[in-house]
Amino acid sequence: MLQEIREQPVALARTLKSELAAIVKLRKYLETHRPRLVVLAARGTSDNAAQFGRYLIEISTGIPVSLAAPSVHTLYRAPVNMADTLVIGVSQSGESTDVNFVLERAKEQGAFTIGVTNESESTLARLADQTIQVRAGKEKSVAATKTYTGQLLAMYLIAWALGADLKLKDLEKLPDLAAQALRLEKQVAERCVRYHYMERAVVVGRGLNYANAFEMALKLMETCYVVAERFSSADLLHGPIAMVERTFPAFLFAPSGVTWKAVSETLTKLQSLHAETFVISDKSNKEVSKPDLQLPMKLNELYTPIPYIIPAQLFAAHLAAEKGLNPDQPRALSKVTQNI
Repeated sequence: MLQEIREQPVALARTLKSELAAIVKLRKYLETHRPRLVVLAARGTSDNAAQFGRYLIEISTGIPVSLAAPSVHTLYRAPVNMADTLVIGVSQSGESTDVNFVLERAKEQGAFTIGVTNESESTLARLADQTIQVRAGKEKSVAATKTYTGQLLAMYLIAWALGADLKLKDLEKLPDLAAQALRLEKQVAERCVRYHYMERAVVVGRGLNYANAFEMALKLMETCYVVAERFSSADLLHGPIAMVERTFPAFLFAPSGVTWKAVSETLTKLQSLHAETFVISDKSNKEVSKPDLQLPMKLNELYTPIPYIIPAQLFAAHLAAEKGLNPDQPRALSKVTQNI
């Protein structure tokens, strides 16, 4: 897991270089075939990447986005009108049975389909009208890391293809931002010692980093066996805050930008309850008082999700080691999950 976390800058650069020509063609196609709706189908870590895609595409293009409920297709066999809809399947292996079934039915019902996968010969790649390959290389650890950030990058590319006002030169900086985030590894490893006996936690994010709250919580659950709940800063205050008591661990993603006010209010509330808060931020947010992990650069909120998730991945990997667990082989899990 640690090796694959460290491979992310190279994997991101490789994906950008290899997929850019196809994305340019896709943008030209979508200029004359603009969808009325985008639907994202995924499971697990890929579903967290899809959650990010939902926020990014709606914010940057104005096109409504929905997350597919695979059971509508796989169990209820309900016909759904997919005319003028772009359906995107996201799967590391490309062999998630229900995600592939959603794409198959969507094509039958009139949708244009895109597959985002790390496996060019997978079922998903064969099904989709267009494939964006996450060129992360072989991912051996059960806990996905480099494929997750590759999927986040794919969402940026799809948003650009849909006409988002993103600059390719800014996307080309993401591999270097990932490399800078990796410089925090020693600091992360040192901080993990304090959390050796952690059994439960909450992870908080908002907006573009809401997906990262889900992903960090998932990594804590599957590699460290920590019961980690994930919330937006708004949802936490609407009830779940009642479970927080003194020394309760709470992890927060705290970039500057439009989400900071809400995250700041949640942080203040957690501190008033004497929770054990752990704040991940960067140098652009001058209002964070002594962040627990500060990325060593100034970031526009739009481009924080990839560099922000890397210290969270490192935290899960090093905490697993601190607890004497093997993050590469979590109990009861396998790399490819096939369900219908």
